[in-house]
Amino acid sequence: MSQKTAAGIDRSAIQKYLSDVTFDTLPGEGFGEAISHLPEGARLAVVLTPNLGMEQTVEKTELAREHGYEVVPHVAARFVEDADELDRIAGRLKQAGVTDIFVPGGDRDEPIGEFESALDVLLELERLGYEFEEVGIGGYPTGHSEIAAEILDEAMQRKAPHATYLVTQMCFDAEAIVDWIDGVRDRGIELPVETGIPGVMEYRQLMTLARRWGVAGPLSFARKTAGVFTFLRMLIGSGGHYKPDDMLPVIAPSLEDPHYNIRRLRLYTFNQTRTTESWRRDWLDK
Repeated sequence: MSQKTAAGIDRSAIQKYLSDVTFDTLPGEGFGEAISHLPEGARLAVVLTPNLGMEQTVEKTELAREHGYEVVPHVAARFVEDADELDRIAGRLKQAGVTDIFVPGGDRDEPIGEFESALDVLLELERLGYEFEEVGIGGYPTGHSEIAAEILDEAMQRKAPHATYLVTQMCFDAEAIVDWIDGVRDRGIELPVETGIPGVMEYRQLMTLARRWGVAGPLSFARKTAGVFTFLRMLIGSGGHYKPDDMLPVIAPSLEDPHYNIRRLRLYTFNQTRTTESWRRDWLDK
């Protein structure tokens, strides 16, 4: 039975939404500390940061697997040199027991090698004979500051047959996520969706991370995918401590609607896992 507050928030739906989560984490310094705050056997994604490249993503994936976590590494097309390197990467991931990968294009103006797009990597993995149980591709509910909407839509149409699910890039606008899924369904794409929202963010910590990884770190990512004005309004306007509480009652009710086919939540933590997991547990314990 639904448990609604006086404000009409369906807590049971929100708790269900928060019970199946992928924690988005950053490789490099602080990774070990970040994953130590996650539940035993938790599902986590290891992203690629531009200044660290694919090697750190693969190494941290192997480390997290050794600690018993379910790991989804990002295999970013524009950071892979060629088919031989992709073969080595995929082989190491298979050896580590990885069954799920996420394939983005990669936040790089020019590719370091022969792969221009996520589709190039998806096709090459198939040619090399690698089969993963799950393969995720990305979507942008609020668009991308550097890629036209028409190009994004066309790319998704071409990638969808080679994937098993969609991941929405970080978005501060819950209604935009729901509307975006509607649009995807209108275009005939029925893949399940992992909805990406920001975790709990302390502005000072996020700025520290941004300095540590350079401008191409988490602050740049948030600006490009969420929109700089929304990003600044939500974080600074919140007194420097953002929680995504307002997003939950908008998205959670759609879990029961097969039209949306939302399969789980992805929390973009920027390695602020301690505060994000504490916030999640508070909701689950209500």
